[in-house]
Amino acid sequence: MYREKEPLIRFGVAVPENLLQSFDKRLESAGLPNRSEALRQLIREYVSRDTWQKGSGQVYGTITLTYNHHSNDVTARLTALQHDFGDIIVCTTHVHADHDHCLETVIVRGDVESVKRFIASLRALKAVSSVTPVIAVLV
Repeated sequence: MYREKEPLIRFGVAVPENLLQSFDKRLESAGLPNRSEALRQLIREYVSRDTWQKGSGQVYGTITLTYNHHSNDVTARLTALQHDFGDIIVCTTHVHADHDHCLETVIVRGDVESVKRFIASLRALKAVSSVTPVIAVLV
């Protein structure tokens, strides 16, 4: 995991001029201070995505789901499912979007396989209309 106090290693990168110009324009519009910070962020995102895809390691994230709370006893099923995965759930937030629909955000922390099983279980519930995970690895 990268920490502010860790020694930095300098290395050179060769890229086509037009690619670097395009990169610099995006850095400026994104408000990033310099190329080094942009590259650190890109490397962190790559490591995080690779950890998630390969299925090993500790991840953190949110899972946002929407559902019709009148359908198929979905509230009870969601509660039971959250108890089944209590070891990876940090907390949940529930919002009544309108008379029929709810939005819930679940913050998770745990191994990739457990988080993937939880997401798959959520997606298997018929009344759930969307499941959107945002997963990160602290690097």
